[in-house]
Amino acid sequence: MAEGRGELPPQPPLHLSLPQASKRLCLRPAPRGPGPGPGPGFPNSRFRCPESLLDCAAKAVAEKWAFERVEERFERIPEPVQRRIVYWSFPRNEREICMYSSFQCRVAGEEGPAVGTGAPAGSGAVPGGVTSTTGAAGTGDGLPFRRGIRLLETGCVENVLQVGFHLSGTVTEPASQSEPEVTHKVAISFDRCKITSVTCGCGNRDIFYCAHVVALSLYRIRKPEQVKLRLPISETLFQMNRDQLQKLVQYLITAHHTEVLPTAQKLADEILSSNSEINQVHGAPDPTAGASIDDDNCWHLDEEQVREQVKLFLSQGGYYGSGKQLNSMFAKVREMLRMRDSNGARMLTLITEQFMADPRLSLWRQQGTGMTDKCRQLWDELGALWVCIVLNPHCKSEEKSGWLKQLKKWGDMDICPLEDGNYGSELPNITNALPQSNFAQDSLARPRRTVFTRAMEACDLHWQDSHLQRIISCDYYMSPAYQREGESLLFNPQGLPLWLDHVPTACARVDALRSHGYPREALRLGVAIINTLRLQQHRQLDIYKHQKKELLQRGTTSTTNLEGWVGHPLDPIGCLFTTLTETCRVEDDNAMDTGDSGEHKPPVYHHVPVWGCPDGGESYLALALEVALMGMGQQRVMPEGLYAQDKVCRNEEQIVAKLQEMELDDLLVQTLRKQAILLLEGGPFSGLGDVIHRESVPMHTFAKYLFSALLPHDADLAYKLALKAMRVIIPLRLLRVPANTQSITRLGAAHTRLPVLESMAPSGDLGHPHHGISIVPSRYPRWFTLGHLESQQCELASTMLTAAKGDMLRLRTVLEAIQKNIHSSSLIFKLAQDAFKIATPADNPPDITLLNVALELGLQVMRMTLSTLNWRRREMVRWLVTCATEVGLRALVSILQSWYTLFTPTEATSIVAATVMSHNTILRLSLDYPQREELASCARTLALQCSMKDPQNCALSALTLCEKDHIAFETAYQIVIDAASTGMTYSQLFTIARYMEHRGYPLRAFKLASLAMTHLNLAYNQDTHPAINDVLWACALSHSLGKNELAAIIPLVVKSVHCATVLSDILRRCTMTAPGLAGIPGRRNSGKLMSTDKAPLRQLLDATISAYINTTHSRLTHISPRHYGEFIEFLSKARETFLLAQDGHIQFAQFIDNLKQIYKGKKKLMMLVRERFG
Repeated sequence: MAEGRGELPPQPPLHLSLPQASKRLCLRPAPRGPGPGPGPGFPNSRFRCPESLLDCAAKAVAEKWAFERVEERFERIPEPVQRRIVYWSFPRNEREICMYSSFQCRVAGEEGPAVGTGAPAGSGAVPGGVTSTTGAAGTGDGLPFRRGIRLLETGCVENVLQVGFHLSGTVTEPASQSEPEVTHKVAISFDRCKITSVTCGCGNRDIFYCAHVVALSLYRIRKPEQVKLRLPISETLFQMNRDQLQKLVQYLITAHHTEVLPTAQKLADEILSSNSEINQVHGAPDPTAGASIDDDNCWHLDEEQVREQVKLFLSQGGYYGSGKQLNSMFAKVREMLRMRDSNGARMLTLITEQFMADPRLSLWRQQGTGMTDKCRQLWDELGALWVCIVLNPHCKSEEKSGWLKQLKKWGDMDICPLEDGNYGSELPNITNALPQSNFAQDSLARPRRTVFTRAMEACDLHWQDSHLQRIISCDYYMSPAYQREGESLLFNPQGLPLWLDHVPTACARVDALRSHGYPREALRLGVAIINTLRLQQHRQLDIYKHQKKELLQRGTTSTTNLEGWVGHPLDPIGCLFTTLTETCRVEDDNAMDTGDSGEHKPPVYHHVPVWGCPDGGESYLALALEVALMGMGQQRVMPEGLYAQDKVCRNEEQIVAKLQEMELDDLLVQTLRKQAILLLEGGPFSGLGDVIHRESVPMHTFAKYLFSALLPHDADLAYKLALKAMRVIIPLRLLRVPANTQSITRLGAAHTRLPVLESMAPSGDLGHPHHGISIVPSRYPRWFTLGHLESQQCELASTMLTAAKGDMLRLRTVLEAIQKNIHSSSLIFKLAQDAFKIATPADNPPDITLLNVALELGLQVMRMTLSTLNWRRREMVRWLVTCATEVGLRALVSILQSWYTLFTPTEATSIVAATVMSHNTILRLSLDYPQREELASCARTLALQCSMKDPQNCALSALTLCEKDHIAFETAYQIVIDAASTGMTYSQLFTIARYMEHRGYPLRAFKLASLAMTHLNLAYNQDTHPAINDVLWACALSHSLGKNELAAIIPLVVKSVHCATVLSDILRRCTMTAPGLAGIPGRRNSGKLMSTDKAPLRQLLDATISAYINTTHSRLTHISPRHYGEFIEFLSKARETFLLAQDGHIQFAQFIDNLKQIYKGKKKLMMLVRERFG
């Protein structure tokens, strides 16, 4: 690549070897005589004198020619000329120093590289627009560049000496709290305004130059008149005689005898030997004499450090810092390309080598897993950078061939990532404007496309087209007026040039021009592309207008864009937008961003007229907005694969974020309105038209931006667009559609959802009258991002609801669109919550219209989730009651009366009715007595209905709600009695029975408890059963009611309970007090204790003894020695029960004897039994 602004010859082929300091052999003597000082072009006075012709010529030669070529070209070079060439050979632009000492350098007002331009070095101005203060915007005090400026300004640079093409000096690092003052020796070699090698005593190893190298370099740029300048040392030595040379060598050895003496003696021995190699070569090397003709002329770049840093960042995986650093390195590559520095391609090659050596690639391939999202983004940027590299408009063919060979080598590796993740690609070739008709017929035969495929395809592109050359080289390139009649492929009807190329490919050319430091040319080509898109848009609109009626009647379309511009690997829309807005960006004067600024400041734009525009009414900023709207509104098919779909969403959000940074003035609003209308009328070519493909990417994110931007200026158009974008998403994975058909959804003026229609048209019908890519894929992709798309649809609806607050008609329209097009209950619930929050501000009265919308949405959620499982269902029900309470009495009455369409019986009684009848609700609504009675009546009716439908779960709640109304309470009680024998469990009946006792109905509680006992079965070993407490309570209740009730329940207990310990507990409690203590009116309490020998306790005693006998035999069947002690205690409790009978001691003795006889084999156990019981 050539340096500078003009059209200069390309650079020599790229070599990836590290450039060494020049040590070419010097023979020719230099002329003697005094040399000039700094020269007339750099006086120390406050007035700047014109540069001399000598300085002008020396500057040009110093920048372009190696000094060896100058020596070969001219037989004698005067010493003043040599001095000026040496003087001007040092870099003159601080931006280049900054580029190699910080991550990202961006200078205010920059339009491209300005190497060799700027103020004279001795004039006091800072070349390149870099300020000399550390307080500029974007200051990063920790970066080497800023630290170097600080060292320079604090006077830490001393002993600066330039000998030929070698600069040396000392830089003193001031003392700090933890470190003493340290002085470092710094040496810099340079050639043709580039630093070719650096050496610093600090020993710092990094990609960037250290602060000491920066300080010395800036000292030479800012204070050249204070630098001692000498010719190359070989010229000085030639002027000495033998005695002087001997004295020089001896003094040099004496000053550094410990370091150079062995080397000096070795060289002396070789020189004195006539057959030594050193005597076979004429002349001697001179490190200060500049580079030779064959040396690479490029800036010093530590390749090993680049490799190590990239390897380190990749090894850190998905950490945020490592991804940020790698992105900064990519930005550094782009910065080098913009400065036309050959190290850009060199550094990208080093980065790519480390990316390909990442061990995770083979691991991911073996495991069949995809790489992380952040890694995919890094690989995408890598591929895009290679496209920029190979599209360099001034690279040599051998360079491009070398890159193509390397890219093919990387692409052929099995571990090379694919362009679209784990899926094959059906995207058109980068060099084709239209795909082939049989493109999608055989998906299995598709070529393998890697991240480098597009760069390899770009190698086939060239810049020799005469029309293209005229576009990028002239602002006023137009067709003659007499040629503007009829169709033309080169110019539009206004005579402005067009560039008919595959849009992503054309935009890749724009990105390449911009990236390589040709912003003006990039703008010209970008404008031609936009003119082409405009013409295509108008022609598509004309086609649709002529066929609109037929198309809508058939309900079919075969026109769609398989390869969308948003989310495309080459990012064509983002590229055009950035190119156009960069020239409109207002920067802080003399401000440099070194990539370490603390916070992002939104850009400020101003209108810049389009160069060469005939009427002067065009603005680059308006064009940027227009092309962004065109790209975002393009109807395009959802791509395959999770990553590709996620990339579409992410790219769309990035473009919208950039659009939101633009402040809309009258011109931009006019552009916005015009494009919005065209998108609405665009038919099958627009994502907001009347005809959409079923797999078309939804426009929700884009429509949300359009709505917010248009609302203050044209509310009707804003709502029309947003409502159009709200149309329903129909993923094909949910539908049964033949694979060779294509379907569309039509949305009429009233935004009603019409049936999805199918088309049997051939998928590859290129003869269709519509223009554009007309491919139907042979597969219907799974919508991995459906959840994200639905959330964006919800955000669009929420935005419209917020804006429509207070407007009943618009709220109703938005509500209808939500109800028809959003099918996720969770999202509708979120919308309802949002509407409720907006409608009930803390400091203002509620908006009743918006509250009603929130309520209607909540009712829809209730209906949608009534028969499905939803973990947030209880939250939804409680929220709906709260919302209805805010709306008022009529809303509460309505949901109570129509409960069966909204709630389950359990929800209706336990949550809805209970909350409605609470004291807080009554106070919140400030109801009078008739209103409270109306509400209570509705709640009781609901409770009885629910109790009839689901008595198991609603009976208790119904009884509670009906307490204050005798008839309703009796009805609820009768429902419980009727359901007790069939559908209710003992636990439910016991719960209701306890409630009845608590409310003062002991006889009803007894009846319910008796019914519960008939459902219970307690086995002999269930001595911890949860129903035991209920059984004890039921027996206690019966005992307290009287002998008759106890006699009635004991048979039920004997039948249901077989656990001996429970039965003995019941028996003991019944014998402790007299029955009839409840004091039932009309009954007389005898006050006598009941005997176990008489009914009803006799039956209970016999059952208890029998239970002990059976339980004993059961336990002895599988007893282990560690349970012997527990078993003896069990027999002790059994004896207590036996003794309650008159002949209990005899029965127990017989029982023990039987055990001894039956289980005499368990000798140890029986011994314990004899010891305790005889």
